Amino acid sequence: MTIRPIDDRVVIQVLEAEQKSAGGIILPESAKEKPQQGKVMAVGNGKLLDDGTRQPLELKKGNLVIFGKYSGTDVKVDDKEFKIMRESEVLAHIKN
Repeated sequence: MTIRPIDDRVVIQVLEAEQKSAGGIILPESAKEKPQQGKVMAVGNGKLLDDGTRQPLELKKGNLVIFGKYSGTDVKVDDKEFKIMRESEVLAHIKN
C-alpha cells in the first residue's frame, strides 16, 4: 500500500526509540520515551496559496527530521508506524 499525502503534509516513518540509556542500562518498554525522530517517506504537492499557486515544501523524501512528541496523526500500514503531519509541525531537519 502506498500513502500519498495531500497539500502541505508529509508522511514520516517513525524511527525506533533507544534500547539503552546513556549509561548503558537496557530500558524496558514502559520506560522508553516516545520517539521524536523519523525519516520522510513522502511529501505532498505543497500548500495552496490564495492566488491559486502552490508553495513547494522544503522537506524532501529521505530527509531525517525531529518532530514534537504528540504532533501529527499516527497511522499503521503493513505493520510499520507512520506519522502524517503538516510540514509546519516538523521542528528540525537533521543534516549529516
